[in-house]
Amino acid sequence: MELDQSRYLTVQALTKYIKRKFDKDPHLSNLFVRGEISNFKRHSSGHMYFTLKDEKARILSVMFSSNNQSLKFMPENGMNVLIRGDISVYESGGQYQIYVKEMQPDGIGELYLAYEQLKEKLDKAGYFEQGRKRFIPKFPNRIAVVTSPTGAAIRDIITTIKRRYPIGEILVFPALVQGEQAGGSIAGAIRKANDLGDIDVMIIGRGGGSIEELWAFNEEIVADAIFESRIPVISAVGHETDFTIADFVADLRAPTPTAAGELAVPHIEDLLERIMNRKLRLIKSFKTKLQRERSRLDHLTKSYALRNPRNLYQQKIETVDRLTDQLEKTISLHVKQNRDQLKGLHSRLQRVHPSQLITIQQERVSFMKSRLDKQFKQVLKEKNNRFRSSLSTLHALSPLKIMDRGYSLVYQDEGTLMKSAKQVKAGDRLEVNVKDGKIYCEVESVEERE
Repeated sequence: MELDQSRYLTVQALTKYIKRKFDKDPHLSNLFVRGEISNFKRHSSGHMYFTLKDEKARILSVMFSSNNQSLKFMPENGMNVLIRGDISVYESGGQYQIYVKEMQPDGIGELYLAYEQLKEKLDKAGYFEQGRKRFIPKFPNRIAVVTSPTGAAIRDIITTIKRRYPIGEILVFPALVQGEQAGGSIAGAIRKANDLGDIDVMIIGRGGGSIEELWAFNEEIVADAIFESRIPVISAVGHETDFTIADFVADLRAPTPTAAGELAVPHIEDLLERIMNRKLRLIKSFKTKLQRERSRLDHLTKSYALRNPRNLYQQKIETVDRLTDQLEKTISLHVKQNRDQLKGLHSRLQRVHPSQLITIQQERVSFMKSRLDKQFKQVLKEKNNRFRSSLSTLHALSPLKIMDRGYSLVYQDEGTLMKSAKQVKAGDRLEVNVKDGKIYCEVESVEERE
């Protein structure tokens, strides 16, 4: 029986059919699901992949970057969340999964969770350390204010500063304090104030509101700008019970904008009172010192020295005379000692003068030359005697002396001395040396002796 292969589906076709079923089912679209995050991974592309689970089941989940950019918090493993999304099939893997469109924490507000996460991150990075915070100057000349130019906060701050410290110059840097663009606007205004320079202190803030309205002061971009600011920063955000990330990073927190103005500048009346108190203390101190100096002057006026000044300088004149005599004696003694020392040095110089040394060395050379000639003659005489003795001994031992007694020396043509009859053969030419000459001969025959 032949099989009908047209009845069989491919895996891809089956998966596509199932995916269409999922996509067309209205109950699998725009779902609201609660669960716990596990196996969380954020891809370099920005997409988020994780598993959503409860006690009895789990489902693969994907949240693309286009949807997760609006999240105020960062999902983590073990976090319970509420999500909205669609169920579909991932064809390549053949598994169904939920494509997340929205996500928020389960049981805790999204903004509050983001607030706690950023607070923990910046705390670990050292943004809140007291050691890095700068002191607020006591008498600022120029005060920068970063806030909305139309809000109540700017009026409260300006009114407070003008009332307390009218000599201070106020520079307003307008910024959005609410909405999605507020964080960048506040950070930009802070950096612009730093670029301007010559500003002693900066106030940033706004009036009270909900956490959503104050959220711009909880953004990392604002925290970075405050942290990097070279100008000391006073934060004044919301009411006394409102705490933002900006409050923790700032060098000083004010509970309200009005309080920020009071913390930024001193009160002119307090300064005048302090000046008056110091003026009174200075006058009192001056009078006391003047009285003390007058008493001292009176005491000096009545003293023996001022009543009889001639006695003072007469004694000094006598002292000068004695010291002059002593100085003259000391100088004379010093001159005499130097002259004696000079004479001694002159005598030593004469003894070691180059001409004297040359004469001594010439005499020494003459003596050495005479001694050398004498020794040379003695050595030459001894050598001559030894030579004559050796020559006599050489004559006595010379083989030529033997020739006087009738002996001779026989050589071959090559100059080889003949010592044996075996060295010669008939026909050889020989040289015979006798006392008074040489005899050249040819060998007729050779006879060896036993």
